[in-house]
Amino acid sequence: MTRRVLVLLFAVLAVALGVAACGGGDDEEAEEPAATDGGGGGGTTLELAADPGGALEFDTSELTAPAGEVTIHLTNESSLPHNVEVEGNGVEEVSETITGSDTTLTLTLEAGEYEFYCAVGNHRETMNGTLTVE
Repeated sequence: MTRRVLVLLFAVLAVALGVAACGGGDDEEAEEPAATDGGGGGGTTLELAADPGGALEFDTSELTAPAGEVTIHLTNESSLPHNVEVEGNGVEEVSETITGSDTTLTLTLEAGEYEFYCAVGNHRETMNGTLTVE
């Protein structure tokens, strides 16, 4: 009887260790890079977030991307409406206005400097920055 209990105990321990080894890392969020290359010529995605607490500010005032297709992924977890507009070098495009969600704005940009900002109400005064395209 003791041998059966030991075998059962070792089997349970082996299964528990196997499950723990497979489940590692779920509790930690991986940080996403500010810019990602979509691979295969798919362009670059830039991450931009509005302050989740409702302050009128983005998480950065400087973005950089190579020339070509550039997508800005805007996350807005706050209850205030926000969007992102890019202006400069003959370009003026704005994303959908969102509250508590995310959206993207995809542009084809030549090398140069562009301004990005929130075009909702007077948000532009504090929610703005420079997008440098190289």
